Amino acid sequence: MAAEKTEAIVIRLADFSESSKVVTLMSRDFGKISALAKGAKRLKSAFESGLDLLSRCHIVFLPKGPGALDLLTESQLLQRFQPRPGSLPHLYSGYYVAELLNALVEERDSHPNLFDIAVETLDQLQSEASPFVPITRFELALHAEIGQLPDLYSCTICHQEMTSGQPGRFWVSQSGLICSNCGVSEYQASECAPETLDLLRHFVEWDGNQLSGISVSPRQKAEIRRFMTSAISALLGRRPKTLSMIQM
Repeated sequence: MAAEKTEAIVIRLADFSESSKVVTLMSRDFGKISALAKGAKRLKSAFESGLDLLSRCHIVFLPKGPGALDLLTESQLLQRFQPRPGSLPHLYSGYYVAELLNALVEERDSHPNLFDIAVETLDQLQSEASPFVPITRFELALHAEIGQLPDLYSCTICHQEMTSGQPGRFWVSQSGLICSNCGVSEYQASECAPETLDLLRHFVEWDGNQLSGISVSPRQKAEIRRFMTSAISALLGRRPKTLSMIQM
Protein backbone atom coordinates (compact mmCIF):
# COMPACT_ATOMS: atom_id res chain seq x y z
CA MET A 1 0.00 0.00 0.00
CA ALA A 2 1.07 3.59 -0.63
CA ALA A 3 2.56 5.65 2.18
CA GLU A 4 0.21 8.00 4.04
CA LYS A 5 1.06 11.38 5.58
CA THR A 6 -0.73 13.14 8.43
CA GLU A 7 -0.31 15.17 11.59
CA ALA A 8 -0.46 13.20 14.84
CA ILE A 9 -0.07 13.29 18.63
CA VAL A 10 1.91 10.53 20.36
CA ILE A 11 -0.42 9.03 22.99
CA ARG A 12 1.42 5.83 23.95
CA LEU A 13 4.91 4.33 23.64
CA ALA A 14 6.05 0.76 24.27
CA ASP A 15 9.36 -0.99 23.72
CA PHE A 16 9.34 -3.60 20.95
CA SER A 17 13.00 -4.59 20.76
CA GLU A 18 16.42 -3.19 21.68
CA SER A 19 16.12 -0.59 18.92
CA SER A 20 12.42 -0.30 18.06
CA LYS A 21 9.18 0.92 19.63
CA VAL A 22 5.47 0.45 19.12
CA VAL A 23 3.87 3.89 18.92
CA THR A 24 0.19 4.71 19.33
CA LEU A 25 -0.79 7.97 17.69
CA MET A 26 -3.92 10.06 17.47
CA SER A 27 -3.82 11.32 13.90
CA ARG A 28 -5.90 14.07 12.37
CA ASP A 29 -6.83 12.19 9.19
CA PHE A 30 -6.85 8.51 10.19
CA GLY A 31 -7.88 8.45 13.86
CA LYS A 32 -5.90 6.22 16.19
CA ILE A 33 -2.92 4.42 14.63
CA SER A 34 -0.67 1.75 16.14
CA ALA A 35 2.64 1.53 14.32
CA LEU A 36 6.06 -0.05 14.58
CA ALA A 37 8.88 2.49 14.59
CA LYS A 38 11.98 0.52 13.64
CA GLY A 39 15.20 1.98 15.03
CA ALA A 40 13.37 4.62 17.06
CA LYS A 41 15.60 4.02 20.09
CA ARG A 42 18.79 4.68 18.17
CA LEU A 43 20.49 8.06 18.59
CA LYS A 44 20.29 8.65 14.85
CA SER A 45 17.02 7.61 13.25
CA ALA A 46 14.37 8.81 10.81
CA PHE A 47 12.25 10.10 13.67
CA GLU A 48 14.31 13.13 14.75
CA SER A 49 13.46 12.68 18.44
CA GLY A 50 9.85 13.37 17.48
CA LEU A 51 8.28 10.43 19.30
CA ASP A 52 8.11 11.68 22.88
CA LEU A 53 4.79 11.20 24.67
CA LEU A 54 2.30 13.96 23.72
CA SER A 55 4.57 15.40 21.05
CA ARG A 56 2.79 16.69 17.96
CA CYS A 57 4.49 15.59 14.77
CA HIS A 58 4.10 15.11 11.05
CA ILE A 59 4.35 11.41 10.23
CA VAL A 60 4.68 9.14 7.23
CA PHE A 61 3.52 5.54 7.61
CA LEU A 62 2.81 2.44 5.57
CA PRO A 63 -0.65 1.00 6.37
CA LYS A 64 -0.81 -2.74 6.94
CA GLY A 65 -3.78 -5.11 7.01
CA PRO A 66 -6.41 -5.36 9.77
CA GLY A 67 -4.92 -6.54 13.06
CA ALA A 68 -1.34 -5.76 11.98
CA LEU A 69 0.87 -2.90 13.08
CA ASP A 70 1.39 -0.14 10.54
CA LEU A 71 5.00 0.74 9.75
CA LEU A 72 6.09 4.24 10.78
CA THR A 73 8.80 5.46 8.41
CA GLU A 74 9.23 9.15 9.31
CA SER A 75 8.34 11.56 12.10
CA GLN A 76 9.08 15.27 12.07
CA LEU A 77 8.61 17.08 15.38
CA LEU A 78 6.19 20.02 15.23
CA GLN A 79 5.72 20.75 18.93
CA ARG A 80 6.82 19.12 22.16
CA PHE A 81 4.48 19.08 25.19
CA GLN A 82 6.25 21.19 27.81
CA PRO A 83 4.20 22.31 30.82
CA ARG A 84 5.79 24.81 33.18
CA PRO A 85 8.60 23.24 35.26
CA GLY A 86 7.26 21.72 38.47
CA SER A 87 3.61 21.92 37.39
CA LEU A 88 2.56 18.32 37.99
CA PRO A 89 -1.22 18.94 37.62
CA HIS A 90 -0.66 20.25 34.09
CA LEU A 91 1.70 17.38 33.25
CA TYR A 92 -0.72 14.73 34.54
CA SER A 93 -3.59 16.47 32.75
CA GLY A 94 -1.69 15.88 29.51
CA TYR A 95 -1.28 12.22 30.42
CA TYR A 96 -5.04 12.12 31.13
CA VAL A 97 -5.76 13.40 27.60
CA ALA A 98 -3.53 10.63 26.19
CA GLU A 99 -5.20 7.97 28.36
CA LEU A 100 -8.70 8.93 27.19
CA LEU A 101 -7.74 9.13 23.51
CA ASN A 102 -6.05 5.75 23.66
CA ALA A 103 -8.93 4.07 25.52
CA LEU A 104 -11.96 5.60 23.81
CA VAL A 105 -11.04 6.31 20.18
CA GLU A 106 -11.26 3.34 17.82
CA GLU A 107 -8.48 2.39 15.41
CA ARG A 108 -8.82 4.19 12.05
CA ASP A 109 -11.87 6.16 13.23
CA SER A 110 -11.13 9.68 12.04
CA HIS A 111 -12.09 12.60 14.30
CA PRO A 112 -10.39 15.76 12.93
CA ASN A 113 -12.39 18.05 15.23
CA LEU A 114 -11.40 16.03 18.30
CA PHE A 115 -7.77 16.07 17.15
CA ASP A 116 -7.86 19.87 16.87
CA ILE A 117 -9.41 20.20 20.34
CA ALA A 118 -6.77 17.83 21.77
CA VAL A 119 -4.02 20.00 20.26
CA GLU A 120 -5.66 23.12 21.69
CA THR A 121 -6.04 21.44 25.09
CA LEU A 122 -2.36 20.48 25.23
CA ASP A 123 -1.41 24.03 24.25
CA GLN A 124 -3.53 25.44 27.09
CA LEU A 125 -2.01 22.99 29.57
CA GLN A 126 1.36 24.64 28.96
CA SER A 127 0.10 27.91 30.48
CA GLU A 128 -0.29 28.94 34.11
CA ALA A 129 -4.11 28.69 34.01
CA SER A 130 -5.91 25.92 35.88
CA PRO A 131 -6.43 22.68 33.90
CA PHE A 132 -10.14 22.71 34.83
CA VAL A 133 -11.54 24.52 31.78
CA PRO A 134 -9.47 22.84 29.02
CA ILE A 135 -9.86 19.36 30.53
CA THR A 136 -13.63 19.68 31.00
CA ARG A 137 -14.06 20.98 27.47
CA PHE A 138 -11.95 18.11 26.14
CA GLU A 139 -13.93 15.48 28.07
CA LEU A 140 -17.24 16.76 26.72
CA ALA A 141 -15.87 17.05 23.17
CA LEU A 142 -14.67 13.45 23.39
CA HIS A 143 -18.11 12.31 24.53
CA ALA A 144 -19.72 14.17 21.63
CA GLU A 145 -17.30 12.79 19.02
CA ILE A 146 -17.88 9.17 19.96
CA GLY A 147 -21.65 9.64 20.25
CA GLN A 148 -21.85 9.40 24.04
CA LEU A 149 -22.59 12.99 25.05
CA PRO A 150 -25.03 13.03 28.00
CA ASP A 151 -28.35 14.74 27.31
CA LEU A 152 -28.13 18.03 29.21
CA TYR A 153 -31.38 19.48 27.93
CA SER A 154 -34.22 17.09 28.86
CA CYS A 155 -35.23 14.64 31.59
CA THR A 156 -34.29 11.04 30.87
CA ILE A 157 -37.48 9.76 32.56
CA CYS A 158 -40.30 12.12 31.52
CA HIS A 159 -38.49 13.61 28.48
CA GLN A 160 -39.61 17.12 29.37
CA GLU A 161 -37.25 19.95 28.45
CA MET A 162 -35.07 21.16 31.30
CA THR A 163 -34.79 24.90 30.96
CA SER A 164 -32.07 27.22 32.19
CA GLY A 165 -32.31 27.79 35.94
CA GLN A 166 -33.75 24.36 36.66
CA PRO A 167 -31.77 21.93 38.88
CA GLY A 168 -31.26 18.32 37.91
CA ARG A 169 -29.62 15.05 38.88
CA PHE A 170 -27.26 13.03 36.76
CA TRP A 171 -28.28 9.45 35.97
CA VAL A 172 -25.00 7.74 35.12
CA SER A 173 -26.36 4.47 33.74
CA GLN A 174 -28.68 6.29 31.33
CA SER A 175 -26.21 9.08 30.48
CA GLY A 176 -28.62 11.90 31.15
CA LEU A 177 -30.39 14.10 33.65
CA ILE A 178 -33.42 13.63 35.88
CA CYS A 179 -35.63 16.65 36.57
CA SER A 180 -36.79 17.67 40.04
CA ASN A 181 -40.24 16.17 39.49
CA CYS A 182 -38.83 12.74 38.62
CA GLY A 183 -35.90 12.80 41.04
CA VAL A 184 -35.83 10.28 43.86
CA SER A 185 -33.69 10.05 46.98
CA GLU A 186 -31.23 7.53 45.55
CA TYR A 187 -30.00 10.21 43.10
CA GLN A 188 -29.67 12.94 45.75
CA ALA A 189 -25.86 12.73 45.79
CA SER A 190 -25.70 13.48 42.06
CA GLU A 191 -27.74 16.69 42.19
CA CYS A 192 -26.40 19.66 40.22
CA ALA A 193 -27.37 23.28 40.88
CA PRO A 194 -29.05 25.21 38.02
CA GLU A 195 -25.96 27.35 37.47
CA THR A 196 -23.81 24.22 37.22
CA LEU A 197 -26.00 22.74 34.48
CA ASP A 198 -25.99 26.07 32.63
CA LEU A 199 -22.18 26.09 32.79
CA LEU A 200 -21.97 22.51 31.49
CA ARG A 201 -24.12 23.54 28.53
CA HIS A 202 -21.73 26.43 27.85
CA PHE A 203 -18.85 23.94 27.75
CA VAL A 204 -20.72 22.03 25.03
CA GLU A 205 -21.90 25.06 23.02
CA TRP A 206 -19.02 27.54 23.31
CA ASP A 207 -15.58 27.42 21.71
CA GLY A 208 -12.25 27.74 23.48
CA ASN A 209 -12.08 31.52 23.14
CA GLN A 210 -15.50 32.02 24.73
CA LEU A 211 -14.55 29.72 27.62
CA SER A 212 -11.12 31.23 28.27
CA GLY A 213 -12.31 33.89 30.72
CA ILE A 214 -15.24 32.02 32.23
CA SER A 215 -15.81 32.27 35.99
CA VAL A 216 -16.34 29.02 37.92
CA SER A 217 -17.39 28.87 41.56
CA PRO A 218 -16.03 26.18 43.92
CA ARG A 219 -19.48 24.55 44.00
CA GLN A 220 -19.74 24.49 40.21
CA LYS A 221 -16.25 23.03 39.94
CA ALA A 222 -17.00 20.28 42.48
CA GLU A 223 -20.32 19.35 40.87
CA ILE A 224 -18.90 19.36 37.33
CA ARG A 225 -15.95 17.21 38.34
CA ARG A 226 -18.31 14.71 40.02
CA PHE A 227 -20.47 14.72 36.89
CA MET A 228 -17.56 14.26 34.48
CA THR A 229 -15.76 11.64 36.57
CA SER A 230 -18.94 9.57 36.68
CA ALA A 231 -19.50 9.94 32.94
CA ILE A 232 -15.92 9.07 31.96
CA SER A 233 -15.75 6.16 34.40
CA ALA A 234 -19.00 4.76 32.99
CA LEU A 235 -17.54 4.86 29.46
CA LEU A 236 -14.27 3.21 30.49
CA GLY A 237 -15.81 0.73 32.92
CA ARG A 238 -13.29 1.94 35.48
CA ARG A 239 -11.93 5.16 36.97
CA PRO A 240 -9.19 6.70 34.78
CA LYS A 241 -5.74 5.89 36.15
CA THR A 242 -4.32 9.40 35.78
CA LEU A 243 -7.36 11.34 37.03
CA SER A 244 -6.49 11.00 40.71
CA MET A 245 -3.17 12.78 40.07
CA ILE A 246 -4.82 15.94 38.67
CA GLN A 247 -5.63 18.80 40.99
CA MET A 248 -8.14 21.20 39.42
